[in-house]
Amino acid sequence: MKTSKYPRFRSLTKRGRNGQIWVYYSYDMRGTGKSDAQLGSDYAVALQKWEKLHNHIPMTIGKLQQAIDKWREECLPEYPVAKTRSDYTRQLKRIEAVFGECGWHQISLPLLCTFLTERSAKTQANRELAVLSIVWNKARLWGMTDLPWPAVGMKGWKNKEQAREFEVTDALFAALYEQADEVLRDCLDIATATGMRLTDVRTVRMPVDGQLRFKAGKTGKWAYFDVAQSPVLSAVIERRGKRNSVMLLCTSTGKQVSASMLRSRYDKAREEAALANPFLANDLRAMILRDSRKRAADLADDLEGASKLLQHSSTKLTSTHYRTKATKLTAVR
Repeated sequence: MKTSKYPRFRSLTKRGRNGQIWVYYSYDMRGTGKSDAQLGSDYAVALQKWEKLHNHIPMTIGKLQQAIDKWREECLPEYPVAKTRSDYTRQLKRIEAVFGECGWHQISLPLLCTFLTERSAKTQANRELAVLSIVWNKARLWGMTDLPWPAVGMKGWKNKEQAREFEVTDALFAALYEQADEVLRDCLDIATATGMRLTDVRTVRMPVDGQLRFKAGKTGKWAYFDVAQSPVLSAVIERRGKRNSVMLLCTSTGKQVSASMLRSRYDKAREEAALANPFLANDLRAMILRDSRKRAADLADDLEGASKLLQHSSTKLTSTHYRTKATKLTAVR
């Protein structure tokens, strides 16, 4: 029995009407449950690809841009949170500008580390490579590459991130609250009473049977608050009256509040508060609207309560990024 010099190497000849001849090469995948691997029409290149497949050398066919385009089209729309889709879209643009034209074999851990070093926005660089790793691993499932993510199993290779430390004190909150209009005050009250993310504050619906129910947009977790147990929430609902809106947070005419509406109101109130309180001006200008969630964490009785309120999976996340309140200790003598 004759043994082929190149096992599983197959050729397919096609003839045109005018006598043209085309030859295509493939790797026979029968018995593996996979489709035949197409090796192209160039004999020399096809043999190189055969060598890698037959000897289990990881495939490096194609460029990263192909996977990025496919992931953007098929996977990105499946993310339910608009902010996540927006962030990933922006990060993909940076990724493809740097790595898009690279072949899979060209991406190495030293190259990724060079990107982290040279990128001026250090935290964003970490986020961008996190998205690249998602695309990479999806590409492996699609059969675009057999190469593992270059940083798999590595620890401490990314830029170090410093958790933002900022405490919304009573004085800062009162100064801002005094300058806020009714919509912003309602937003601040809901956010600091419940610990909700701003997107959830904007989209939470009116209570039903005394329960303020919501599904966290980021995690998909359901939770509810008993409005009667919260003087702040009760006051918001009383102020709100019978406006023509299903949303808890709305304008006086019942219009739903957008992120830009909150941002402009917050910027205006913060600057007015800074001018009215010169001794607090620097801290006020450093404070951002998302810090309302930090204040909610600090208002909780303890770390466990703060973590539960913010719907975190661990108290470590709460203590590292949200709860700034100092722990009260008791002297032993």
